[in-house]
Order: sequence, then structure tokens, then C-alpha cells
Amino acid sequence: MKLRSYDPDGDFDAVLRIWREVGWIESGNDAYVEGLRVFAEQYDGLVAEIDGDAECYVATGPGTIRHTGTDLPLSAVSAVTTSHVARRQGLAQRLTATAIANDAGAGAAVSALGIFDQGFYNKLGFGSGSYERWHALDPAHIRAGVTARPPMRLTTDDWEAVHSCRLRRMRRHGSCNLDVPAATRSEMLWAHNGFGLGYADGPDGALSHLVWISAKEMENGPFEVWWMAYETYDQFLELMAAIANLGDQVHVVRMREPAGIQLQDLIHEPFRRRRISLKSQFEVGTQSYSYWQLRICDVEACVAAATLHGDPVRFNLELHDPIVSLLDDSSGWQGAGGTHVVAFGEESSAVPGSDDSLPTLEASVGAFTRLWLGVLPATGLAVTDELAGPAALLEDLDRVLRLREPKPDWDF
Repeated sequence: MKLRSYDPDGDFDAVLRIWREVGWIESGNDAYVEGLRVFAEQYDGLVAEIDGDAECYVATGPGTIRHTGTDLPLSAVSAVTTSHVARRQGLAQRLTATAIANDAGAGAAVSALGIFDQGFYNKLGFGSGSYERWHALDPAHIRAGVTARPPMRLTTDDWEAVHSCRLRRMRRHGSCNLDVPAATRSEMLWAHNGFGLGYADGPDGALSHLVWISAKEMENGPFEVWWMAYETYDQFLELMAAIANLGDQVHVVRMREPAGIQLQDLIHEPFRRRRISLKSQFEVGTQSYSYWQLRICDVEACVAAATLHGDPVRFNLELHDPIVSLLDDSSGWQGAGGTHVVAFGEESSAVPGSDDSLPTLEASVGAFTRLWLGVLPATGLAVTDELAGPAALLEDLDRVLRLREPKPDWDF
């Protein structure tokens, strides 16, 4: 077994084979293949060889994640795939750990990814993010309170303008941007019957707000909003009104609830429509999932980014990081474990060492990451995750870490 960098000339066919085996590429669809080619050219890739062939592929891309008012360097793990012949060999964990170490060594303060199920990536120090609420709604029942102008039609040829618009969108606590254009272009190519609706109200006619939609069936739906981008809430309402205008023909649109918005406020008679559509082809309703995870890679940078309110809290942090067992001794970055004196407040800090006069919080890097980002309070994490400390310290942490619910608003 050999771990090495992805070679675009020699490894593409092997990666394409892997993605077909795991069901990530639809057979016979040239747009899917082109999307993978663009993706693999722009992301940082690693492969694991068996008998000279790439049988496991991991890709990461650079970006940022916002904590309160500060953007931190992010490494997004956007692909972890293993072929049928290489399962249960530990390749995915080792290759992912190596990719995270490489990016952390290059300055990434946080790593994030989407999960196929809970548990696997916890072994690499990841902790679950907040719930994402997905609404399946009848667009005819949207009440946005505004009238939408006729939107522009957007296609995959507009990927540059779409990517730029996404990077400029309104961002809140926990939001992420992925820098590589393939983060938008590949996704547009992978959307089944994909199309976009947008408005060019920006400077010099730049795209200002848009939705990108995948359609399972074009005539009646369901449609799925893969993403929305807007700079103001007036623009958000216009996009909702544009989606509502599809309701004379499309019966269901599925979309993720934006940060700071409760979509049910904009839906007419949501429970009545739910009862009527129950168990039908066009069933509406709401589902919640926690399908993204993240982990701190640089404790000092991440804590320093936290701008909090109220009396500060100081404590010793004893952090353990399971990723160490998957890294070679030659790796320059050896996880985020260790002991720090942490202060959470208007000016936060983490300094290596300990102070005998302070209480001590013991945590895994995944649990502490969830605390730092505001996914759950300390008292809750002490019940369900690897986090422990004196009751008074946990209560103080609950008080100072009163953060908005973190939403990446960009799938990895």
C-alpha cells in the first residue's frame, strides 16, 4: 500500500471507476464525468495504491469558516471514496488523516466534512454539527409578501458568476466559503436537470441573488434547491417569491432552512397541507439531520477568534485528539491535543500550559469543537459527548458561549 498525491494524468480513470463503484457518478451522463474532472483538477487530492492502482481517493479544498465576526482558514474534506476491492483496509481513515495533517500544517485552523453516518469520522477527531432542517413544501403555499420580478435563467455556463455570487452572499456565524471554483461548477454539473434563477442587481450588473435547483422530474417535481445566495433579506424574499411562482405546475420543492429564518413563517397552512399529502408522491413536511462534522486543528487560532459577551471564563483545557494514532511520525502536524489555559470572553485566548488555580475541562477535540462553535452547551455535551469538568465551570461556559446556531450554508 502506497499513499501519494493524486496524478491528474494517471489517476483520473481509476478515480472515475471508484466513484462509479460507490454510486457517486451516474453511468452514461457526460456532465457527471466532466464535473468529476473539474473537481479532481482543482481540489488537493491524495490516493492510496494497491498493486499500482489508485483504490482510495481523498480530496480537500481551501476556504473559510466564520466564528462570530472572524473568518478562519478552513480545509473542507469534500471526497472520501474507497473502491470495492479496498474496503476494510483502513485506507480511508489513514488517507483522510494525512490530508487533514497536510492542510493543518499549511495553516488550516478547522477541518470540516459531510458524513455518510455518525461514528466513522469521530475517530479522526470530528464532532457533529447542528441540525439542518429540510422542508418539502408546496410552492403554491409560499407567502413571501412580495412580488418577484421575472428572473434570469442560469445554466452551467454561468458558473463563474454563480460562484462569485455565492462568495459574496450574506454570511452568519458558522458559515463557510469554499474558494475553489469547482466547489460550485462541479455541483452545477452534478445537479440532475439543473437550472438556476437569479437577479443581476450588483455593481455593473453582477449577479446579486440566485437559487440553483435540481429537478427529479421537470413537469411536476419534486424540485430541490441545492443552494440560495443573497446579500439582503429583501433579496431572500424575492427568491422565495420566485420559487412560489413555480407552484402552478410544480407540486413540491425541497429546500434547506436558511440561518436565522423559520421557513414555516412563510408557508400557508403547513399542517393542513401535510395531512393532505401524507404518504403521497408529493408529500410535504420537515426533516432534520446532523450530516456535517468539523474539528479544530489550531486551538490557539480558533479560541482567539471567539468574541463573546459577559464576564470572561478562564480554565485549563486538557484536550485529547484521536487522529494522532493515524499519523506517521514524519507528519509535521500531530493533532490538536495538549493542555492550554483558555479564556473565553470579549477577548479570548488559549495559551499552552496550565494554571493550578483554575478549574480543568477535559475534552476530546470533537467535543470541544462543538462547544466552541455553539452546537451544544457544555452541560449537554457533558452528558452525551467526551467533555467533563466541575459543574460550576460547565454552567459558566453555558453562560458565556451563547452563540447563534452555526450553519455552514455550503455543503462540503
